[in-house]
Amino acid sequence: MPGEDALERARAGDGRAFRELTEPYRREIQMHCYRILGSVQDAEDLLQETLLAAWRGLGGFEGRSSLRSWLYRIATNRCLNALRDGARRSGERPAISPEVSLPEPTRRGDPSWLEPYPDALIEDLPDGSPGPEARYESRESVSLAFLAALQHLPPRQRAVLVLRDVLGFRAAEVAGMLEGSESSVASALYRARATLATRLPAADRDHAPLPDTARERKIVEDFSLAFESGDVDAILALLTDDVWLTMPPLPLEYQGLAATGHFLSTVALREGRRYRLVPTRANGQPAFGAYVLDPGTPIAHAHGLIVLTLSGERICALTRFLDNGLLPRFGLPRALRPLR
Repeated sequence: MPGEDALERARAGDGRAFRELTEPYRREIQMHCYRILGSVQDAEDLLQETLLAAWRGLGGFEGRSSLRSWLYRIATNRCLNALRDGARRSGERPAISPEVSLPEPTRRGDPSWLEPYPDALIEDLPDGSPGPEARYESRESVSLAFLAALQHLPPRQRAVLVLRDVLGFRAAEVAGMLEGSESSVASALYRARATLATRLPAADRDHAPLPDTARERKIVEDFSLAFESGDVDAILALLTDDVWLTMPPLPLEYQGLAATGHFLSTVALREGRRYRLVPTRANGQPAFGAYVLDPGTPIAHAHGLIVLTLSGERICALTRFLDNGLLPRFGLPRALRPLR
């Protein structure tokens, strides 16, 4: 139960007291919205909607649940409403140069509007463990692979799985949040788990090295050197045999060394095209802001974000986000001046 004094002051219209009550939960509620919506911008918008709805409805908060659970209830239903109403920011499909012919992909999926999440926002999450019924560790539940798999679930199943298996809320709590029965929650969770089992990496996949360890730094540095020098063979030597290359929101997916190498040599690194990579982190994973060197000027122009998914000593996925609008969220500029 929140502090009675702060709660009463907030109910009386004290904005500072309301912020005192809700500030500890802002970052985790934003992450919750991101897991359901897959978009950083949408998550920020829905966080603000949640707080506004909580401010207006505080008089109806009777304390039967914790303030945290009440906020999650509001946020979850706001996210589901946004998905149901099609109110999400759909964005535009990134432009591909007309002179570039994309190779035939290994498979074609649905367009994915999943966006990367800056690690700076993850680091700000309050310390705390998920509930005892959670199935996923915090690191796994923010990974791109997990978020991409979630996007294939129907909205209600997505919400149930996040609330139960990521956050560890009890079935009765989730049923109350979604105004349904425990049996309907159990059914939705069963179906969601079955779908995720077909979408997540195999259980025998080698674990990624821990962040900022010597193992991770070595892989990241080797990739950066190979990519900046345009050495496709050196890049392929760092990848697993079954590596996936994807470019959200384009529905084109390339798997394996042959398909990935062909894409790199004919598209990304075609005709001697060169890049500068600026390291950052997204979804708990190594990432780079990519900048294409302009042979006519000393300026390198933004060309999206690359996120690496690691497995053991190798890279098992390359995710290329082509939206340059993402870069400012990572503190990265739209262009780079020449190195001095």
